[in-house]
Amino acid sequence: MPKTNLKIGKIVLLSLIVFCTGIFQSCKKSKSDIGKALFQETKNKVFKNIAPDAYAEVFKKVLAKEQAKLGNPRFITSFYEKNDNDPVLVMRYLPQAQLKSLAARLSQAGSHGLSPEMFDASRFNQLLSKIYDKKAINTVEDAYQTLAELEITTANALINYSNALQFGVISPRKIYAQYYTKTKRPDSASIQAIMEVKALKTYLDSIQPKSAPYLALQKALAAGTVAPGMDKAETAKVIEVNLERLRWKNRNDDKKFVLVNIPDYRLDVIEDGKSVLNMKVCVGEGRKLSAADQLQTYDEQDLKKDRPFNRETPQLGSMIHSVQVNPVWNIPESIATNEISKYAAADKYYLANNNIDVFKDGKLVDDPETINWTAGNAGKVYTFKQRPGNDNSLGKIKFLFDNESSVYLHDTPAKEMFKLPVRAVSHGCVRVEQPLELAKALFGEGTKFETIRKEMAETKNQEAKNLSLPNKTAIYLVYFTCWADEQGNLQFRKDVYGQDVVLYSYLQKVKAG
Repeated sequence: MPKTNLKIGKIVLLSLIVFCTGIFQSCKKSKSDIGKALFQETKNKVFKNIAPDAYAEVFKKVLAKEQAKLGNPRFITSFYEKNDNDPVLVMRYLPQAQLKSLAARLSQAGSHGLSPEMFDASRFNQLLSKIYDKKAINTVEDAYQTLAELEITTANALINYSNALQFGVISPRKIYAQYYTKTKRPDSASIQAIMEVKALKTYLDSIQPKSAPYLALQKALAAGTVAPGMDKAETAKVIEVNLERLRWKNRNDDKKFVLVNIPDYRLDVIEDGKSVLNMKVCVGEGRKLSAADQLQTYDEQDLKKDRPFNRETPQLGSMIHSVQVNPVWNIPESIATNEISKYAAADKYYLANNNIDVFKDGKLVDDPETINWTAGNAGKVYTFKQRPGNDNSLGKIKFLFDNESSVYLHDTPAKEMFKLPVRAVSHGCVRVEQPLELAKALFGEGTKFETIRKEMAETKNQEAKNLSLPNKTAIYLVYFTCWADEQGNLQFRKDVYGQDVVLYSYLQKVKAG
């Protein structure tokens, strides 16, 4: 390379080094703006003496000490490591009283049925007041300590409050043994988005749940509503647990879906936010709750999960994909052992009279009357299927959707059950009062529905037929013991499975810290 070019290259390289050094020094120098900004906001001259590197060392010590109190310690630590341990949130939100707007929201957490102390509201308010108090902070050491504590408390409170309102406080899949609905929970991406919020007040407004059901329960809580048979305090607890359920992100944006509310024993077909079909249902049998099973006395230290009775209908979300007209009932092992085999032992004609076939190792047993049904393991050795017919326990049609509990919606010959006020009477599946109307709502008019109508009316030569829906329809089996109806009236139902008891217990644990 010619000497001239080499010389020019050295000059360019030297210039780049000088330029980059200048950039680096200006970046380091800009960190002194922390003190300047704090002084302008608080008028406390002590903040002028802040040395960014010295503050960073104090911050790291305070953060290490606070780890156990943080809801997301790993994320928070990583976030500040990437941001040179600067007081990012205080610098961003202290101007224009944005931190004061956060303080106000934390103090009003009771409007959501939550405790302000879940978000360390008292400490946050104290630290925020101290930042503005010249008498309280009169040394640079106090300034470092207070600023570090306020920054960490702000991050923790903002994340926890945001997550609570957007996702709920409790993960239902962690506390309910029979909960099979996909429910979105906070993740690193959603938390990172919180830490990048610029306009804090606008953001806090945006995360307030705005659905009519949620606002109705908030209004009822604020008004001190008293439910029939309850006092004010007990009513408030029921409203609180149902507000939490409404915060769970467990529904897709379905324009049309089937909704079964287990404690209400009712089914709705919802289209564009309105019920277009409503009917009674029978759900799984509930447990025998004692007088001790009150919201305030459940001890989750003894029972880590809820106490499911084996006939309870689970909570789930799925898609109805098909129906079977004139269905075959594949009798579950538990029912075969505890019921069918006992009936057969008492009456040798029971199986024949009820059109029940018996199978062993997949092969039909020709003469089940010769079997000794008093054996305790009959339900494991043999399998049972009830043929289609007017007396089939599934009635004339069953509605199928994938789920982990092998439950489905179905017709029933036991129509008198729909007259009961408490319809927790099934083995876990959901019996529907108006199966033909439900089929019409799902299939619409057309060839398939006409086939369903004809087959359900048939009384002879009944044969199982499977028909797939033209469009799969979402179904949600949910559990709400309190809600506002379409007229705005608050409705309350008995906690038939004791799930309010479980949820309230976990909420109290979180509130207590």
